[in-house]
Amino acid sequence: MHNITLIKGDGIGPSIMDEAVKIIDASGAKINWEKTHAGLGAFEVFGTPIPDETMESIDRTRLAFKGPLTTPIGAGFRSINVALRQKYDLYANVRPAKSWHGVKTRYDKVDIVIVRENTEGLYAGLEHYLTPKKDIAESIAVVTRVASERIIDYAFKYARDNHRKKVTVCHKANILKYTQGLFLDIARETALRYPDIAFDEKIIDATCMHMVMDPSQFDVIVCTNMFGDILSDLTAGLVGGLGLIAGANIGKDAALFEAVHGSAPDITGQNIANPTAVIMAGVMMLNHIGEHEAANRIQTAVEKVINEGIHVTPDLNPNTKAGTIEMGNAIVAAMV
Repeated sequence: MHNITLIKGDGIGPSIMDEAVKIIDASGAKINWEKTHAGLGAFEVFGTPIPDETMESIDRTRLAFKGPLTTPIGAGFRSINVALRQKYDLYANVRPAKSWHGVKTRYDKVDIVIVRENTEGLYAGLEHYLTPKKDIAESIAVVTRVASERIIDYAFKYARDNHRKKVTVCHKANILKYTQGLFLDIARETALRYPDIAFDEKIIDATCMHMVMDPSQFDVIVCTNMFGDILSDLTAGLVGGLGLIAGANIGKDAALFEAVHGSAPDITGQNIANPTAVIMAGVMMLNHIGEHEAANRIQTAVEKVINEGIHVTPDLNPNTKAGTIEMGNAIVAAMV
């Protein structure tokens, strides 16, 4: 039995998480869910976006499954995702983006995995005003050898373990000579230890251009925090949007799996939110804990339902009469 902290989240979070939990429970995986709270809803009830009981649960389980959370823009509390990543040292953010046969996009053979350093860079939280008038602000990017070595090594190991052929380091070392230069130097050093994996290096702006011109040239991409954040959304756009993209946050002894899209309060309660992203995050989670058979059953069923395009949400088929619940039911029925 696997104990997992369940955070349903804000907005559409509870509705899509209910379907994901229903599907995982039907897959045969042995899961004990510890239901907790986080986000704007938790803040309104408990006075904090991450209640103590939630942190205590993650401390016990070392494994969390999370729906989208609302984070105020500008004022208010900082990102809960960032706080969890830093507290549990979830240093590797992994986001696969793969084409779906049932989703029409500009490209039909995209298969890219973004491996993003998750704990430092410009998201380290080191920012402040330089003047009493608060008219000049400064953010400090932190890049360390230790963090760079472990994320780049993770990317190469991921490539090898998942039968991938190439790792591309994405950087801006031509301008940011110290922070990005250090990251690039370590990538070059690490690549020498993996002669079976092809190694490539690209500047961030060139990467974006090449990705929209010919995404087939990319396999695994490793980069610092903010660049990875941007490229993750770009690759999502190549395969149909964030509603189809799962995310994993991996540390040495803890992990968090999540939908990477927002809480979409404008469609809350309408039974039209696409649950695919969080379901696929559940697939990643099951593989992480060794429940490979259950993960394969779910993935095959999701692919079947999306490829058929009948029992899917309106964003995937505008002519459908199905919604979030109906799509979840169809996936359960498609599992064999």
